[in-house]
Amino acid sequence: MADFIKVYDENPNEKEIDKLVKCLRSGGIIIYPTDTVYGLGCDITNTKALERIAKIKGVKLEKANFSFVCNDLSHLSDYIKQIDTATYKILKRSLPGAYTFILPGSSSLPKVFKKRKTVGIRVPDNNIARSIVKSLGNPIVSTSIHDEDEILEYTTDPELIFEKWKNIVDVVVDGGYGGNLPSTVIDLTKSEPEVIRKGKGSLIIL
Repeated sequence: MADFIKVYDENPNEKEIDKLVKCLRSGGIIIYPTDTVYGLGCDITNTKALERIAKIKGVKLEKANFSFVCNDLSHLSDYIKQIDTATYKILKRSLPGAYTFILPGSSSLPKVFKKRKTVGIRVPDNNIARSIVKSLGNPIVSTSIHDEDEILEYTTDPELIFEKWKNIVDVVVDGGYGGNLPSTVIDLTKSEPEVIRKGKGSLIIL
C-alpha cells in the first residue's frame, strides 16, 4: 500500500521531500500537488517507472503526452532545441505558473522520447512540486490524474485520491485540496503561439 505523506506548500519539510525523492530515484510513482490539479509523476531518467505510468494511463509510452515538470528554466537546454528571444520572454514572464508550454524537443531527450518532435514543459507555481524536482536534480515526467466522474473530472481531496490510488502508486502526497482546472496548454513551436487547451492560466501573457 502507498504511503500517505502530508507536506505543507508554504514551507515543505526537507525530510518529507527527501522521502519523495528517494521513492522517485528507486523507480517509484508519486501523486503530488501542483498549482492546478494533482499529478502522477516519476523520475524522467527511470525507464521502468515511465513504462509503469504509461501502463496506468493505458497509453503507449512513445506516444504519451506527458509533461516535463521542472523547478525553473535552467533544465530547458537539456530537453529542448534553442528557442528565440520572444519565446523565452513568454516563458520567463509566465513561469512559475499554470501553463504547459509545447516546445521543440532536442536530440538529448531521454531514450524513450527520442522520436518526439515536441515536449510539454511545466514549472508549477507550487512549492511542493518544485522542491521535489529541485531535490531530485532533474525533471519529473507528469500527467494529470483524471476522475471517472465526467462532472468532477479531477479529484481535489487528497484523502479521496489516496483511497482510490493507494494500491496503484507508491506515495500520495497530501498537499491540501487541489484545483479542478488543468493547466493552459500553449504551443510555442509555430510562428505564433497557439492555445491548445484553455485552463487555469490566463492568456494575458501572450
